Amino acid sequence: MSPHRLIPGHKVRIADLPTRADDFHSDRDEAKDELLELRDELIALQPKLYAEGQRKLLIVFQAMDAGGKDGVVRKVFRGVNAQGVRVNSFKTPSSEELAHDFLWRIHRVVPARGMIGIFNRSHYEEVLVVRVENLVPKSVWHDRYEQINQFEKFLIETGTTVLKFFLHISPEEQRQRMQERLDDPEKHWKFSLDDLDKRRKWHDYMAAYEELLNRCTTEQAPWYAIPGDQNWYRDLAVARVIVATLRKMNPQFPPEEFDAADVVIPDIT
Repeated sequence: MSPHRLIPGHKVRIADLPTRADDFHSDRDEAKDELLELRDELIALQPKLYAEGQRKLLIVFQAMDAGGKDGVVRKVFRGVNAQGVRVNSFKTPSSEELAHDFLWRIHRVVPARGMIGIFNRSHYEEVLVVRVENLVPKSVWHDRYEQINQFEKFLIETGTTVLKFFLHISPEEQRQRMQERLDDPEKHWKFSLDDLDKRRKWHDYMAAYEELLNRCTTEQAPWYAIPGDQNWYRDLAVARVIVATLRKMNPQFPPEEFDAADVVIPDIT
């Protein structure tokens, strides 16, 4: 079991969750080597899940701005066949999305059978941004915790394995990463002035994260609070959980419907 897996019913204090790898790993080079081995295993497991065509894997990433969501997807899934993986990002809802219930835009892109679906941000924005920015009344967002739990329960009961990762960075690390984006012209596109406004509300967002971690960690879909200040450990910790989950799922290539030795491919003249 990952040391970062939260336990349902155990009170989470976000101030107690580590942002660094100090207590979990000390050798960066060794961690990178292990990541390469895990990635090779992921590359081998994914085609089996796809060919089997029965079950689905949904991976949710949540983090503060500059928390590393893009980076961990890029590092962990490098080399994995894109045909079997779909990444969806959830920005400000469109007018069409706002005309439906808050889970509509989520449900329509959950992974199909055989697929790995990755959410860069997710339905949890509805109890994070919506809450902190006062976009809807408390009476509305407060009910969404249980609605989300029931939604995930439905997905699991219909063949989806759900993994949820909170990439936990410190405010000092966020500041450094934001400054790096400002210093590098090729990264300016990743910076938004809105990010500064959210940074000023850091403590409000931490309170919102703390409540969702406590209320939406279930036996079937627990959260993993990943120390995110060091990219090398973040990537390894996430890869370990994903590969261990696929090992447990143990997908198999479907049985052959014919004897390949008896098949003769005709010549074309």
